Amino acid sequence: MLTQSEAYALINLPKKSNSSEDYSFPYPGDILTIPIISLDEHEKFLIDINRGSIRLSKCTYQERYQQIIILIRLDVDGPPHSNPEVVNIPLSILEPFNGKVIECPHLHLYVEGFMDKWAIPAPDNEFNRIDFTYQTLQDFFLYCNIVEPPNVYWSQTLNEL
Repeated sequence: MLTQSEAYALINLPKKSNSSEDYSFPYPGDILTIPIISLDEHEKFLIDINRGSIRLSKCTYQERYQQIIILIRLDVDGPPHSNPEVVNIPLSILEPFNGKVIECPHLHLYVEGFMDKWAIPAPDNEFNRIDFTYQTLQDFFLYCNIVEPPNVYWSQTLNEL
């Protein structure tokens, strides 16, 4: 488990694609996992893109560390999320959302002691084209501080949104 300061440091660490490989944005029902590395090449991450198969606008974008630690997850057009209700709120940003149900789009953040069990509404200033799946991926790369993003190609005829 990470401390909160370690998680913040990892999220803010400048990152780049770990490969010169080109990727295709996943088809509905598919998942794409992309290796990412810190600019100093000391830390490894994974970016997951998980497309819904019934609701084509449903998509999850996720940044993982050490294979299993979810640092950030953005859920678009999925089910609402119920936050824990606690006496001692672990981060001030979570205070208005203690014990609340958060509708999509929402952003899960790593919280020490809770992993990814907390979500906040997706910030409009960071994700202002949430209705356009490919643009949301580019915004997610920026949010994760991926300064040299991987080449992910979009095909309008194959990816409807």
